[in-house]
Amino acid sequence: MSTQSTIALGSARVGFRGRIHAIVAGRVAAGLPASELERRLIELGFVEGADVEVLHQGLFGRDPIAVRVAHTTIGLRRREAMAILVTAGA
Repeated sequence: MSTQSTIALGSARVGFRGRIHAIVAGRVAAGLPASELERRLIELGFVEGADVEVLHQGLFGRDPIAVRVAHTTIGLRRREAMAILVTAGA
């Protein structure tokens, strides 16, 4: 059992490396129904156990962010990334 705490990917800073713990789209106001946001994130490769790294953030408001997951770089709004729970240290 892991004692590492989880944070939302949308709260992570540039340089963060970790592993996806869960998708919890129901707790995020992203302008989409929770089931649709969850489906889209999974289709992009945000699945439990995948390694993730925050590569870049926008200049104004730190939005959007560039994230590497499964050897692919993806741009996300921080509010969407708040639905992805991660643990540090992948």
